[in-house]
Amino acid sequence: MEPNAIEAKIKQLPQLHFERMHLTDFLLTWEKSADEIAAVFAVADILQGMRRSNISARVFDSGLAISLFRDQSTRTRFSFASAANLLGLTLADLDEGKTQIAHGETVRETANMVSFMADAIGIRDDMYIGRGNTYMREVAAAVQQGYDAGILEQRPTLVNLQCDIDHPTQSMSDMQHLIHTFGGVENLRDKKIAMSWAYSPSYGKPLSVPQGVAGLMTRFGMNVVLAHPPGYEIMPEVEAEAAKQAKASGGSFTRTHSMQEAFTDADIVYPKSWAPFAAMEKRTDLFGQGDMEGIKALEKELLAQNAGFKQWECTEELMKRTLQGKALYLHCLPADITGVSCAAGEVTASVFDRYRDPLYRQASYKPYIIAAMILLARFKNPADLLQKRMQAARKRVR
Repeated sequence: MEPNAIEAKIKQLPQLHFERMHLTDFLLTWEKSADEIAAVFAVADILQGMRRSNISARVFDSGLAISLFRDQSTRTRFSFASAANLLGLTLADLDEGKTQIAHGETVRETANMVSFMADAIGIRDDMYIGRGNTYMREVAAAVQQGYDAGILEQRPTLVNLQCDIDHPTQSMSDMQHLIHTFGGVENLRDKKIAMSWAYSPSYGKPLSVPQGVAGLMTRFGMNVVLAHPPGYEIMPEVEAEAAKQAKASGGSFTRTHSMQEAFTDADIVYPKSWAPFAAMEKRTDLFGQGDMEGIKALEKELLAQNAGFKQWECTEELMKRTLQGKALYLHCLPADITGVSCAAGEVTASVFDRYRDPLYRQASYKPYIIAAMILLARFKNPADLLQKRMQAARKRVR
């Protein structure tokens, strides 16, 4: 994007109503208005354009971005670090094993103690149904209390880096990829996307990716098909939200137990494994009881259940069923690639290899999406701020 195009996009920002994002958090996409979602996409494009034009987007000259990962991560972890650096914040990783949390320190105390000079907090907590998003809201309430009491000079913004309900930075990166691939958000109307379960030899993958796709793509007039074997349902409240949004946008949200049906004439396919909602609820109950033996038994049961659906694999034959055999293949990565990362998995090596570059491009939008979420929450008038950065034209690299 040329500087003139970047400035034109900045001038269009005030046409969107995103004032309520100031000093708030980004936890679920369906809690944000259409204009707020559009603003994230627009600012992400602006920030990416600035970086590619070698113009510094460092709107902070000090401050911390705190990351807390309660589950493993590669792309999201480094995307959050990249976003912080892009905006001029210093990354501080909160390792709970090195804090006083093990000695009984409360969430309220930890949240305030780490936030004295923090502008953003990113949390991944996706392992247990009913826990992750609840914990994030507890942290958000704690820093709000600290700010209201005048203890914190600023109220840090909390960004959901994946919870038990949603993965907003992933689904919005996916959407940004679709917008660019199909030449504009208006071109996504009536496109069919198959969000399909796929076999994995591992256990307990979160539901938040399919739920995030269902909760976001239905807002754009797309025809979202959720496919999975019997027993692999997602949260019913997310399905209800998706159906409501599809009706409002003129799209559709349907379910099927056939991967073949979902792929037929699809414009986009997203084969991805996840754990059954009911099983994840049971896992949370066992964890709450401290029943580690029960969790091990559940894991064995779920692995056996998965093994009954090895035919749920994204193959060349399935891809031929898509629209003109040329559907865009999406994955949040890492994918379970048959014959490469596992004996049998979500996708054949030939399909994955053919889409490798688009998949990496899909992932590349995430740092800018996260940075946009932070910037829109931290500054009351982001358009003026970005315009000043453009006018200063300070080079990122000299």
